[in-house]
Amino acid sequence: MNDDELAFIDEDLDIEGEAPVTAWKVIVADDEPNVHDVTKLALVDFRFDGRPLAFIHAHSAAAAFEAAENNPDAAVLLLDVVMESEHAGLELVRRIREELGNSTLRIVLRTGQPGAAPEVDVIARYDINDYKEKTELTAGKLSTLMYACLRGYRDIMTIERSKQGLERIIDASQRIFRLQSLEEFTGAVLDELGSLLQIHGHEPEDGIQALTATGMVGKLTVLAGTPHYEHLRGLPIEEALPPETAQRIDACHKAAYSAHFGDEYVGVFKARAGADKILYLRGYHPRSELDRQQLDIFARNVGVSFENIQLKEAIEDAQREIIYRLGGVVETRSKETANHVRRVAKISRLLARAAGMTEREALIFEYASPMHDIGKVGIPDAILNKPGKLTPEEWEIMKTHAYVGYDILKGSDHEILQTAAIIALEHHEKWDGEGYPFNKRGHEISLHGRITAIADVFDALASERCYKAAWPIDKVLQLFRDEQGKHFDPHLVDLTFESLDDIVAIRDEYRD
Repeated sequence: MNDDELAFIDEDLDIEGEAPVTAWKVIVADDEPNVHDVTKLALVDFRFDGRPLAFIHAHSAAAAFEAAENNPDAAVLLLDVVMESEHAGLELVRRIREELGNSTLRIVLRTGQPGAAPEVDVIARYDINDYKEKTELTAGKLSTLMYACLRGYRDIMTIERSKQGLERIIDASQRIFRLQSLEEFTGAVLDELGSLLQIHGHEPEDGIQALTATGMVGKLTVLAGTPHYEHLRGLPIEEALPPETAQRIDACHKAAYSAHFGDEYVGVFKARAGADKILYLRGYHPRSELDRQQLDIFARNVGVSFENIQLKEAIEDAQREIIYRLGGVVETRSKETANHVRRVAKISRLLARAAGMTEREALIFEYASPMHDIGKVGIPDAILNKPGKLTPEEWEIMKTHAYVGYDILKGSDHEILQTAAIIALEHHEKWDGEGYPFNKRGHEISLHGRITAIADVFDALASERCYKAAWPIDKVLQLFRDEQGKHFDPHLVDLTFESLDDIVAIRDEYRD
């Protein structure tokens, strides 16, 4: 292909008229130079939606294909049927639609030899938008044609942008819906919002700032914000923002509606349970009603997700409280205290993280740990609280609490209870195989069982009871040194020593 086949006025693009960046791109594909000249002359002053035309001139089908490939945002192709060959234009239509996958370009066939490509046959077989004989296209009719083509292109692109925006909202919402905690949620909302705004042409340098807030009417508190607002976390809205802005947010919140105020946006979601959610933007200039609508959709999805997380956390809090209380009831029967199970749970989580568990795994461990002695509900009081040494028969009954606890908890579909069942069964096993109920040794014992054994014994010794004083820490540590590799996993004992300050802090925080 030589330079004459694909001619440009500028170095990079053959664009005539003003403001090339915002112009409608029109590819003129014809092997007759005068057709290009006449087309430019007829449309030199043409404007649609206030935007001029930018012409890209191709003098062959091959050059036109290259122009379409390099300019996927071209709006119109004025295409001659007969160029290199009798049907070069028709083949070009097929290649643009199939090879480039471009279905938005409005293609108008222009022919000086109508017999070579009959109109009815061409319209039926090829994906074109209009068919004109060159003699028909006076200046007036060419302008009319261009209005029709550009309206069609504009509407298609509006639909496409809407589709892309909705897909982006769906993707962003799905990622947000997968989040498990409010801490993750607040930052993720702002990240996804930033990506969503860029879809609509808003770049970070536009200065858009955002924050999220939660609370009841008149008591909103900032949850998170972009860098400009990040330092406001935890402050009441009326202290964090200028009075007029806080008043607008409060008014929207009370009326339960989302609204735009110049370059500000307030998105409101009234929660059915828990606190309401507010999304505030400053510096946001929606470029169309579509932008406004999609932002409202995103804000509503954020609100739904926020409420789901609140409900989930409320359920988990209730579950955790029930587990602690059940564990406390069991410990009370054996003259322990409810805080014992809390300390064991916190120490277990600490050692689990030190041993390499993920934060989520360690959290599940913490929730499950209070149930480690649940099987004691099946032990008679006469044995459970016997002041003296148990007889061999009584000891065998006492040891069954590991089985009983496992039987109570096993078979659940919930991860917390599945973990609790393993802990209940194995926390009396010993590293050297001298524990019960199965005399497992070493790594045959689950990590949960090995950790709970340490947390349970440490707290039992280092904490005061109504029937005994707390052991001095030095004495407790000496016991662990003596039992390292016997009762306890040697590596976990090392981790216990390394984490001693944190473990003692847990003991002190949850004193009886």
